[in-house]
Amino acid sequence: MTPFDLSGRVALVTGAGHGIGRAIAIGLARAGADVVLHARRADDLDEVASAVLREGRTAERWVQDLADPAAVAGAADALGAVDILVNNAGVIHRAPVLEQTYDAWRGVLAINLDAVFVLTRALGAGMLARGRGKVITVASLLSFQGGLNVAGYAASKHAVAGLTRALANEWSASGVQVNAIAPGYIETANTGALRADADRERAIRDRIPAGRWGRPEDLAGAAVFLASSAADYVAGHVLVVDGGWMAR
Repeated sequence: MTPFDLSGRVALVTGAGHGIGRAIAIGLARAGADVVLHARRADDLDEVASAVLREGRTAERWVQDLADPAAVAGAADALGAVDILVNNAGVIHRAPVLEQTYDAWRGVLAINLDAVFVLTRALGAGMLARGRGKVITVASLLSFQGGLNVAGYAASKHAVAGLTRALANEWSASGVQVNAIAPGYIETANTGALRADADRERAIRDRIPAGRWGRPEDLAGAAVFLASSAADYVAGHVLVVDGGWMAR
């Protein structure tokens, strides 16, 4: 066994059907974890479930609308023991503040922040009772910056970083580590509009010291590390995986 072996652990990954969530789910399975895969629609999980099974691990599907906190809390209680929670699901709404509706603002916060709080509290109770657990939330570079025309997203990701630190203060002494990963500019559906704008895409890529946009698979190793016993003394940390963007 190595410090990164996740054999015998059960991991729940939200937003597992595509992009970063899919890559993290497969990465955790390769490290030995059985995986509970979340999506809003069951057919979004067909491909990733097959990929997890090919790694020799089990793949349970958990279909929920994270925008409904009461339903999320109730459904989480029926999941059983979860050792690793990856709060990955997120949405973004691009528009200047004066053109955004309150409903659009609340829609982003409901999934990016409220669902994280509700699900982490629900599953964290069992982790605390067992004296062991890992919570990993996907933050963002906009946990540190304001971005442009994405006020709700930036606010939610700043809040996620604060929640990560607050929970680490409460739970670390009980054996539950709470951390976050802040991806840089990654090739996912959320960045499709940026990559479709040739000038903006080039400006972003030119600022990244690694010389390229990140791929979802670039986040898998960080997730495995934070989910493993190698990170037992890491708490309240926001791990940036950005190709060097923040260093420039």
